[in-house]
Amino acid sequence: MIGIAVVGYGYWGPNLVRNISEAAGAHLVSVCDLNVERLAAVKSRYPAITITDKFEEVLADPRVDAIAIATPVSTHFKLAMQAMMAGKHVFVEKPMASTTDEAARMVEEATRRRLVLAVDHTFVHTGAVRKMRELVEGGLGDMYYYDSVRVNLGLFQHDVSVIWDLAVHDLSILDHVVQERPVAVSATGMSHVLGEPENIAYLTLFFDSKLIAHVHVNWLAPVKVRRTLIGCSNKMIVYDDLEPSEKIKVYDKGITMCPNSDAYGEKVHQMMVGYRSGDMWAPKLDMTEALKRELDQFVECVEQNSRPIADGQAGLRVVRILEAASRSLAQRGRIIELEEARRIA
Repeated sequence: MIGIAVVGYGYWGPNLVRNISEAAGAHLVSVCDLNVERLAAVKSRYPAITITDKFEEVLADPRVDAIAIATPVSTHFKLAMQAMMAGKHVFVEKPMASTTDEAARMVEEATRRRLVLAVDHTFVHTGAVRKMRELVEGGLGDMYYYDSVRVNLGLFQHDVSVIWDLAVHDLSILDHVVQERPVAVSATGMSHVLGEPENIAYLTLFFDSKLIAHVHVNWLAPVKVRRTLIGCSNKMIVYDDLEPSEKIKVYDKGITMCPNSDAYGEKVHQMMVGYRSGDMWAPKLDMTEALKRELDQFVECVEQNSRPIADGQAGLRVVRILEAASRSLAQRGRIIELEEARRIA
């Protein structure tokens, strides 16, 4: 049994505690939080586990093989590094760190100590996103665009912008579904609350191919929208995460380029656009809770010393884009080359 401690029992911590306590092959050892009222709530629900407000006690506990970190982003680097230096495997909330340099150092530490470092990119473990990757790999044709909208009213974050809060989901999905890596990013946005980070933003990611990706995130929308369009040369996907059943719809629609001779009968051909409209189908999806699947995989990786899907490298790639997007945002949309961002980091 893999002994796991959860550090942070705020918004996401209770979900981690519930799933770890139910995970096969895992044993929930302790929960650590600075808020004593939260700890009292943990103890009332899980009386057998240890509670503490001292992280040092978690590090020193020989029963703890791995630590799940669900604290503010600014604390991820320090806590994760201390955990790995104590020989503990780490499961860390998204985004994995505040800077590319911190994320890279976390990856190096995990590699050097042969520890599992997993990043909580929950969406890549959903049945919908796993199906999207399967479809993209299975013959949708050349990918033309990835266009996502993730908007709602709140919750405003005081320590990070809407990019680091919401766009991180779409960037992790994009990183998992699309095998090609972006080479540059441009971002624009605005803060409408004095002294607070941006609450609305638009990201555009550029690739070496003709693929383009666009992400719209917003804390000031009157409705909640979670929709992604993927356009390919053969078929197209609509992914609506708020749909109760048919979250993925595949459309046999697109364009065809037909050669036509010109009016003078010359051998030079012009390409004319034709439209193809076929059937729509909604594939059956695995409805297993994504966090359960993710934590089960983490436990398995610790047991077998293998690599999780959302490993430290995946987390690093997402943080690198977030950091470059933040630089672009501060410069009103200047295109930031990701190679340039990598060298600076």
